[in-house]
Amino acid sequence: MTQDELKQQVAKAAIEHVVPDSIIGVGTGSTANFFIDELAKIKGKIEGTVASSEASAERLRGHGIPVFDLNEVPEISVYIDGADEADGGLHLVKGGGGALTREKIVLAVAKKFVCIADDSKKVAVLGKFPLPVEVIPMSRSYVAREIVKRFGGEPVLRMDFVTDNGNLILDIHNLEITDPVSMENELNSIVGVVTNGLFAARKADVFLCGSQSGVEVIEA
Repeated sequence: MTQDELKQQVAKAAIEHVVPDSIIGVGTGSTANFFIDELAKIKGKIEGTVASSEASAERLRGHGIPVFDLNEVPEISVYIDGADEADGGLHLVKGGGGALTREKIVLAVAKKFVCIADDSKKVAVLGKFPLPVEVIPMSRSYVAREIVKRFGGEPVLRMDFVTDNGNLILDIHNLEITDPVSMENELNSIVGVVTNGLFAARKADVFLCGSQSGVEVIEA
């Protein structure tokens, strides 16, 4: 199977985790797009969705799926999204699509987090994929210097990109993340950082991992 076919495979498997008559949190990115397309087939069974990006909201509406503002929603039954990396403890690196802050906000309201990805995203140690950090524009240089001082790595400004929140992203290359919870918290303590792409303090509850032999279900 191609990588797109693997993504479609896990998107279909994620439908089993959709809670009927509830509001579903929907992530951002290519795998999440496959899930949105699958969700459209059962849209009559859910109350609606909350999207983690403008792009996902547009795709959902294009399928006729209701999209709520998070401020209108008291709780979300499940949040379903992809990942750029996942380690054995289901700590994730996310944000390759630039929606990491809204993804974390939607996830904070959700009762359950189901991560969907193909097996190329499984790693022993996080950090090969550059770690995204969303920053307030005026803090960009300061945050980059602090990151190098505290963690090493190489922060690179994501060119010609602005988040849905009007901020910038630094992608940190050449990291080896052995304590993702600690790094997530310390990165967020740097003044000017909005949030970072480590989903470790709140990690995935279930990882649906697509492979040539089928979907592996990994639970935290």
